[in-house]
Amino acid sequence: MKNDIKAIFLDVGNTLRLVVEDEDFQANARQQLAELTGSTMDPVEYVDMLEGRYKVLRKRAKEEMIEASEKEMWTQAMLPDLPSEMIAPLSAKLTRLWRDCDGRRVARPEVTATVIELHQRGYTLGIIANTITETEIPDWLEDDGLTGYFKEIILSSKIGIRKPDPEIYLEAARRIGFEPAQCVYVGDNPIRDVEGAKLAGYGLVIIIHEPATLKKYPEPGEWKPDHTIMNLSELLDLFPPL
Repeated sequence: MKNDIKAIFLDVGNTLRLVVEDEDFQANARQQLAELTGSTMDPVEYVDMLEGRYKVLRKRAKEEMIEASEKEMWTQAMLPDLPSEMIAPLSAKLTRLWRDCDGRRVARPEVTATVIELHQRGYTLGIIANTITETEIPDWLEDDGLTGYFKEIILSSKIGIRKPDPEIYLEAARRIGFEPAQCVYVGDNPIRDVEGAKLAGYGLVIIIHEPATLKKYPEPGEWKPDHTIMNLSELLDLFPPL
């Protein structure tokens, strides 16, 4: 293992947290989403309608490697037919409910212990995540008592660019004050997470084996990870105390 690694950046979705289906939870999210926006449609049909608009938004985001803010997402893409002065103040809540329509997001059981141990070993920790939400991830870290262990939280919804654009990785390295070669990125996507970090010059790229991700991306891209792990705690085998 390289002995000049100083910082470890982690992805969130399918890396630190997983989505667990919960029909009652999801039905409640659909109902709240419809009520909050004044829709009289059946909540399931309403969400299906919004899903069509969301797919258009995501296609553009992936092709252009950009991310809309929550306000832009809801006023321009998801609900452009409603008054922006009504929707804009609700955008953060709408984003939370939209994500809840997929299920509950729960941390992997080994996350807390692994994050704390890596921090205690002297590594600077950060997050780089493609996400449509601006507050959910910071709130989750606060709720789980992990906020103080991460020096920087880089969210595509806040910075406006998304993985695999190498600039999001370079910006993360700049913010913590280390060279990219001194940084590691840990993600689950064998294409997007590897390519961007490699192009940015990160010292190591590690992929956690996640079946839900591999269903969408079964084959690795041109760029290969340096390591593949099955459990996040395996990072402790790779990174001894500094």
